[in-house]
Amino acid sequence: MKVVTKDATVRCGHDGRVLNNPSQHWVRIGGGEVLVDNDPEARKIMACPNIGPTMKPCTTTLAVISGYSSWVRIGGKAVVMSDMDGLTDGTVPGTVHYTVREPGQTFVAVNA
Repeated sequence: MKVVTKDATVRCGHDGRVLNNPSQHWVRIGGGEVLVDNDPEARKIMACPNIGPTMKPCTTTLAVISGYSSWVRIGGKAVVMSDMDGLTDGTVPGTVHYTVREPGQTFVAVNA
């Protein structure tokens, strides 16, 4: 799996764009800060098209279910890998995932 950076494309299941916000700024790959544990969580989701009378668009990411490295850490926090998966606050609750579409770099990979 590739290491995920600030420049990654992370989308909700409806194709809304997650706004990445790294918490560490000293380790970069290709100019983009590497995302670490908790960075993908509680982030804004922009332009989710899941809109309707009984539907709530995805607006925030919830906890990551999987995708943190168990070996590679920065400042004691696990790096985010390109197989990251988590849930959003969109309709239907507990079913809409957010995932990495592009990791933001193609140079560095990790094995769990």
